Amino acid sequence: MAHILIIEDEASINDLIAMNLELVGHTSDQVNDGNEALSRLQEQTYSLVIMDIMLPGLDGFQLIGHVDQNTPVIFLTAMGNLSERVKGLKLGADDYIVKPFETVELLARIDAVLRRTQRTSQIFSLDGTVVNLDSRVITVNGSEMEITHREFELLETLIRHKNIALSREKLLQLVWGYEYIGETRTVDVHIQKLRKKLNWENRIKTVYKMGYRLEVDR
Repeated sequence: MAHILIIEDEASINDLIAMNLELVGHTSDQVNDGNEALSRLQEQTYSLVIMDIMLPGLDGFQLIGHVDQNTPVIFLTAMGNLSERVKGLKLGADDYIVKPFETVELLARIDAVLRRTQRTSQIFSLDGTVVNLDSRVITVNGSEMEITHREFELLETLIRHKNIALSREKLLQLVWGYEYIGETRTVDVHIQKLRKKLNWENRIKTVYKMGYRLEVDR
């Protein structure tokens, strides 16, 4: 679990990010202007900062200079020109996401940055099943469980997006790749195998007419 600072002046976007961070197990502080953000950065330590560039008071390009060099930064902004992206990355941002964005993509980018900076635990435990996302070792009630490469990729995707409903089409994109040609039934078959192997029949929920969600107690 990471503690994340969200700096975004549009309340609906700020709240959307905070809500989805909470769903996957993170905590957050929310601010809507650069001056308040500066005060928070001086008072607290964060695992990650997500910030817009166009802000009241100090803008994102000014603010990033006040972020601790060991704290990763993701710019989330409508400023999508190549020159602005290059500037943001040269100033030290770890990622640069242009609005509008998909929530699933944002969570994946956050997870990737946190993994690179080693700010999140790579051990996931649920109902007697323990998954080491680094070594790819899985134990169920103390016994090691063998699963296929594709099953593990699907499992990891569900874990990293826990409590988020993912459509079959999105799972195909994330696990099998955008160029995969095949039926969404493939997802259903792999889900059934995971449920049985991990004893997660009541954890991997079917979302009616959509896809699946790994349900984890908050």
